[in-house]
Amino acid sequence: MKKQLPILTTDKEAEDIIDNADLTEYDLSVLSPIRFEFQPKERSITMRLSEPLLEAIKEEAGRSGIPYQRFIRQTLENAVHSKS
Repeated sequence: MKKQLPILTTDKEAEDIIDNADLTEYDLSVLSPIRFEFQPKERSITMRLSEPLLEAIKEEAGRSGIPYQRFIRQTLENAVHSKS
């Protein structure tokens, strides 16, 4: 059985475990990818949505743990990039 990852509360703790631990000993299946937004957002748009659609978007964003406008932006980015 693999070890559970310790709870890391600082960057220093994370750096130490990366530098010194054998990560193959840990159960990494509990990790999930995180997206970082580096590009500046210089344009804004206005959209009209039905109330039920906006509520569904907000609920899904909440389940994903991100603000709903970021969720909309990521959904649009995924739609554009999946066509490439």
